[in-house]
Amino acid sequence: MAKNRSEHPDLIADIGGTNARFALVDANRQFYAEHILACADFPNLTAAAEAYLSKVGGPRPTQAAVAVATPVTGDWIQFTNSAWSFSTETTQRELGLERLLMLNDFTALALALPLLGPDERRQVGGGTAVAETPIGLIGPGTGLGVSGLVWSGHHWIPLQTEGGHVTFSPTNEREWAIGQILWRRFGHVSPERLLAGPGLANLYTALAEVEGWPTENLNPADISDRGLAGSCQHCVAVLNLFCGALGGAAGNLALTLGARGGVYIGGGIVPRLGEFFDQSAFRARFEAKGRFSDYLAAIPTWVITANNPALRGAAAALA
Repeated sequence: MAKNRSEHPDLIADIGGTNARFALVDANRQFYAEHILACADFPNLTAAAEAYLSKVGGPRPTQAAVAVATPVTGDWIQFTNSAWSFSTETTQRELGLERLLMLNDFTALALALPLLGPDERRQVGGGTAVAETPIGLIGPGTGLGVSGLVWSGHHWIPLQTEGGHVTFSPTNEREWAIGQILWRRFGHVSPERLLAGPGLANLYTALAEVEGWPTENLNPADISDRGLAGSCQHCVAVLNLFCGALGGAAGNLALTLGARGGVYIGGGIVPRLGEFFDQSAFRARFEAKGRFSDYLAAIPTWVITANNPALRGAAAALA
C-alpha cells in the first residue's frame, strides 16, 4: 500500500563545509524541528541525517531535498571544502526515501530570494531593482558561493554555477602583491582563496608578507573579532581588503548577469560584519567599473539577514 505523504514530513537540509542544517516540512509547508549538526562529527550524509531523525522522532520522511556546498553533476557528491563524499542513489536507499533531490547550496539559496521579506535583507548603498530582470547572488562562508535567478516569463529559474572558482582580479598595487603571494602558494588564485573563511587567513598572512609585520596564530574568527573591535590594525586592514574585494567580485557578477534586479550577499561571514561592512569599500568597489559605473550605481545590493534561507529554497525546489 502506498504511503500517504500528508502523514509524513519532508526532510530538508543545507550541508556546508562546516555545518549540516536539517529541518522537517509539514503538509502545510511549515518548517519545524530545525537543528544544526557539525559535519566533522559524521562520516557522510546518511549518518548525519539518521542522527537528526533519531533526535526529532516522529514519522519518517518519504522525500527529501538536500542543498550541498559542492557541484552537483551526477550521482557522486564530492565536497570541495569537506571530507564528505557519497552516492545520491545509495543515500536515498539507506534513508528509505521515495525521492531525494540534490542541489547546489547556492542554487537553493537563489530559490529563496523571492521569498525573503523586507525585514530579511539589508540594503547597502543605493539603486532600485528592475522587475523581472536577472538577480545575482554571491556569498562568502567556508567557500564562496555564486548563483542567480533568471526570469522565464512565468517563474524564476535558478543558476547552478561555480563562480567562486574563476580567476581573482586584483585592482590595485596591494591586491596585486597579495595575488602574487597567493599565486606562488596555490598556482591558481580564485576569489574563494580570499573571499571565504580560510580566505581571511590567507589575506592575513599574505598582507603580513607584503608589509613586513609578524603574524600571530589567528583563525578566521579571531581576525574578524579583532578587526570589528578595532583592537588590531592589521586585522582591520584585512577586513577592509576583504570587503573591497567582495565588492569588486559582486560588481563583476552584476555585469556578467545583467543583474538589474539586484545582487544579494549571502553566506555566514558578511551578516556578522554589520555596520563595518556597510561603511566599508564594498559599495564603492561594486560601482567602480569605469564606463559602467553609472550602470552599477543603479543596481541595489542587499545583505541577506534571514535565518537559514537555503532551507527555504530547498523546500521550494522539492515542492
